[in-house]
Amino acid sequence: MPGTGVARVLPTRVLLAWVLLALPPSLAQPQPSGRRWVTEKEARFDTTYADWVGADLINIYAFNHSVRRNRTEGVRVSVNVLSDHKDLPVLFVVRQKEAVVSFQVPLILRGLYQRKYMYQEVSRTLCQPQTKAEVETQHFYVDVSTLSLNASYQLRVTRVENFVLRTNERFSFNATAAQPQYFKYEFPEGLDSVIVKVTSAMAFPCSVISIQDILCPVYDLDNNVAFIGMYQTMTKKAAITVQKKDFPSNSFYVVVVVKTEDEACGGALPYYPLSKNASPDEPVDQHNRQKMLEVTVSPAITSEAYVSSMLFCLGIFLSFYVLTLLIACWESCRQQKRNGLLAAMDSPSLDTGHARSIPDSFLGHAPYDSYGYGSFGNGSSGSTEGVTDSMGSAEVPYGYVGERLLENVSGRPRLDSLSSVEEDDYDTLADIDYDKNVIRTKQYLCVADLARKDKRVLRKKYQIYFWNIATIAVFYALPVIQLVITYQTVVNVTGNQDICYYNFLCAHPLGNLSAFNNILSNLGYVLLGLLFLLIILQREINYNRALMRNNTHALECGIPKHFGLFYAMGTALMMEGLLSACYHVCPNYTNFQFDTSFMYMIAGLCMLKLYQKRHPDINASAYSAYACLALVIFFSVVGVVFGKGNTAFWIVFSVIHIVATLLLSTQLYYMGRWKLGEARGHRREQGGWGGNVADTPPPDATSPLPADSGILRRILHVLYTDCVRQCSGPMYVDRMVLLVMGNIVNWSLAAYGLIVRPNDFASYLLAIGICNLLLYFAFYIIMKLRSGERIKLIPLLCIVGTSVVWGFALFFFFQGLSTWQKTPAESREHNRDCILLDFFDDHDIWHFLSSIAMFGSFLVLLTLDDDLDCVQRDKIYVF
Repeated sequence: MPGTGVARVLPTRVLLAWVLLALPPSLAQPQPSGRRWVTEKEARFDTTYADWVGADLINIYAFNHSVRRNRTEGVRVSVNVLSDHKDLPVLFVVRQKEAVVSFQVPLILRGLYQRKYMYQEVSRTLCQPQTKAEVETQHFYVDVSTLSLNASYQLRVTRVENFVLRTNERFSFNATAAQPQYFKYEFPEGLDSVIVKVTSAMAFPCSVISIQDILCPVYDLDNNVAFIGMYQTMTKKAAITVQKKDFPSNSFYVVVVVKTEDEACGGALPYYPLSKNASPDEPVDQHNRQKMLEVTVSPAITSEAYVSSMLFCLGIFLSFYVLTLLIACWESCRQQKRNGLLAAMDSPSLDTGHARSIPDSFLGHAPYDSYGYGSFGNGSSGSTEGVTDSMGSAEVPYGYVGERLLENVSGRPRLDSLSSVEEDDYDTLADIDYDKNVIRTKQYLCVADLARKDKRVLRKKYQIYFWNIATIAVFYALPVIQLVITYQTVVNVTGNQDICYYNFLCAHPLGNLSAFNNILSNLGYVLLGLLFLLIILQREINYNRALMRNNTHALECGIPKHFGLFYAMGTALMMEGLLSACYHVCPNYTNFQFDTSFMYMIAGLCMLKLYQKRHPDINASAYSAYACLALVIFFSVVGVVFGKGNTAFWIVFSVIHIVATLLLSTQLYYMGRWKLGEARGHRREQGGWGGNVADTPPPDATSPLPADSGILRRILHVLYTDCVRQCSGPMYVDRMVLLVMGNIVNWSLAAYGLIVRPNDFASYLLAIGICNLLLYFAFYIIMKLRSGERIKLIPLLCIVGTSVVWGFALFFFFQGLSTWQKTPAESREHNRDCILLDFFDDHDIWHFLSSIAMFGSFLVLLTLDDDLDCVQRDKIYVF
C-alpha cells in the first residue's frame, strides 16, 4: 500500500518525538532543547573539577595510570553535587577494565521499614584489575549525566595511600555510609592464617566489616555488603580469622561499611521527621554520619600451636587417671595390710588361747556407742518385730546409748537375683502402710528405719536412673548434633558471622569448625565423667565381692550402697561435655539450652543422691525425678523464648516456684507420709508439729474433723492446733530448720526474678538449682558433724580442693567474653584475646576448672560417709 511505503521512510527522530508526546503528563521530564552534547576531557589525579551538567550535556573525564604487577595502588573517586534536585539526581558511571561502577548523587540508601536516607557527598574506591605485565597503563573514564536542566558538582580522583595493609601495622581511616572504605591484604610467604581486627573508640554509628575475595565489583554499600564473603556487624570491636586456603589469589579485601541505622548494633532508630506537607517517602539527610576506625592484620596461631594445645588438654585430664590409679594401688595395699592385721588379731593367742580384741580406734574410726539416734533396741533392723520393739523408743533423746551386736548372717544368700523383683510387690497391705506411718514419723530416725526394703528392689529401682538417662542422652544428643552442624554449615555458606556468638579475638578454626578451642576445652567433662564411672564400677565390684563373702560390714553397716544414681551422675557429666561442645559449635540464644539441660540434671541428681544416703527407702523414683527435670527444662525453653520482659510469664513462674517449694517442703518434713486426698482422721501425738495434714490413720483413730472436710480446712485446723492452741515447737527440729532456710532462699529468688526479670532465664533457673544444692549440702555437712560423725582425709581433701577450684572456675566464668542477651555487635565488645598458650580464652579455662570441680564434687558425694562403713545402721542418724 502507499501508506506503508511512507511509514517506512519516516525518520527515527519523528517516531521518537511522537512517542514522547504520547507519554502521560506525570511522566514528562525536561528534554534536551536540541542535540545532546558530549564533552570529553583529559583529567588528572588529585585535581578538583568543579563543573555542571544538564539534560543536553554529558561530561566524560578520561584518566590513565600505570599499574605494576608487584604493587597495588588504590584509586578513589569522590563527588559532591551542589545542586538541590532530589528528584533529578546526577548519575556517575566509572568505566574501567573488567568492571563498571555506577552511582547516583544524591545517593539514596534504605534502612529498616524502607526508610530512605540521602547523601550529597559520595566516595567510592575503584576495583583494581589484575595485570600480568610488569608495567601496564590502564585507562578509565568517569561519565557524568543527568536529566536536570542544570546541576553543578565537584569531582576529584585520588590515589589511596596505604591501600595495601601490612602485617602487624595499624592503619586509621574514616568511613560513612556513602563513603565506604576497603583495603587489600596479601598473605606473605609462610603465613597461612591471619586475624583481621578492626577497632573504634566510638560505638555508633554501626558498621559492617566484610572479607571479600579479589573480584570486581566490590560490594561496599550497606544494601549489598552481605552478598559475598564473610561479614559481621561492629560497634567498637570486630575480628575475623581468615585462612589462606579460602582465597586462591592469596589475598583479600577488607571492606568497612557504615550502616544507615544503628538498630542492627543495638542502637535506637533515628527520629523520622514528617512535616504536614512532606511525603512519607521523603528521604532524610543524615549529614555527617561518619566513624573513625583502626584496622590491624596480625598472624594467627600455627599448626604446631594446635598440636601442643591438644596435647596439653589431654595431659591435664589423663593425669587424673594416673593419680586415681596410684591412689587405688595405695588403698589396695593399705587394705591388704589391714586385713592381715585383722586376721592376726582374730587368731587365738598363744598365751590365753582366746582371740585378741580390737579397739575401734585401731580400725580407723571412733567408737559410736555414745551416739543416741533413737535407734532400735534389740533385733534385726529389717524385721517387723524389731520395728515394733522400737516404737517405744521414738521419743528417746540424743543421750540414749544404744548397744547392738552384729548378728550371724552366715546363712544368708550370697547375692540376690534381680529377676522378678518389683517395688510394687511390697508395702501393699494396710498394716504395712500403717507401719510406715509409725516408723517414718518417729522423732529420731536412724538409717535402719529407712532401709527396710529388700535390697534387690532398691538396686533395681536405682539402676533405672542410669538406663533412663542413657536413653535420654541418645535421643537428646542426636538431633542436637544435627542442628549445630546445620548452624555451622549456614555460617560457612552465607558468611554471616552474626549468627554465632564467639569470642572472635580467640576463635581458632579447624576444618569446618569456627571455634575449635571452645569445643576442645569440653573434653574434660567427658574424660572425667568416664573416670568417675570407672571408679563407681570398681566400688560396685568390691561391694558385690563383699556380699558374696557375706561380709558383715557390707550387709549391716554403713550407708546402704546403691550405685545407680552415681552411674547417672557420671553419664550426665559426660553428656554435659558433649552438649556444651555442641553449643559452642555455634553459641546463640536458641541453643543455649543444650549447654544447660544436663546442668539441671546434675544438680537434681546430686540432691537426690544426698537425700538417698539417709533415706534409701523413700527417695524419688527415676520416672518421677526425670519427669520433674523435664518440667524444669520445659520452663527453661519457655522462659528463653517468651520470658524476656514478659510480666505475665514471671508472675506465673514465681507462683509455680513458690507452690512447688511448699509442696516439696511438706513432702520432706513428713517423709512422704501425707496426701491431699480425703482423710479419715487421725489421732495426734504429743510433741508439736508431728501430726500430718492428711495421714492414713490406724483403724481405731478418731478425728475432730469430719471425713469429707476440705483439704484447706484441714490445713487450717492443723495450723490452729499447733501454732495457736498448743503453741508447741516442731517435732522434727533439724528438718524444720533446713526447710525454713530453703523456703527463705527460694522465696527470695522468686521475688528477685519477679522484680528484676533477668534476661538470661536459663542461668537464673540454674542458679535456683545450685543454690538449693549448696544449701542442702551445707546442711548435710553441719548435721554430720553435729551428730558426732567425722570426715575422713580423702573426702576432706576433696572438699577443700573442690571449693578452691570452684572459686577460680567461677572467676573465669563471670569474665563474660560474649553474651547472646545483646546484639552480636555489642557482644563483640566483650571479646578478649587468648590467655593460655595463645589458644584458650577465659571461658575455656572455665571449662577446664568446672569439669575438675564437678568431678571433685562427685568424689565428695561418693566418699563423704566412708567413716560410717563399720557403723551399724541403727546407730546412724537420719537428717
